[in-house]
Amino acid sequence: MFYQFRNFYIPMRMKDSILNYIENKKQPGQFLTAIITNSLKEAVAHADEENCKNIPAYVGYFCNEAPMACWGSEKIMNNWLKTNKEFSY
Repeated sequence: MFYQFRNFYIPMRMKDSILNYIENKKQPGQFLTAIITNSLKEAVAHADEENCKNIPAYVGYFCNEAPMACWGSEKIMNNWLKTNKEFSY
């Protein structure tokens, strides 16, 4: 498990995709894009069974751990991806 929020979790297999987006400004896949842009309908549509059950953990992670400037809407995500600076915690 990469992150736990209440009784929900982000599987370890998702860690690299999340950190590549945050730290290296790499375009995420459809599921993470939906999470990052606050599109619940799209997140559910693109989630596998494990991720669908654990969407609250992704919300918890981005609210509590990720930089505010990297998530919240499509415009925010696109601006984050365009910046050339590497991010460090």
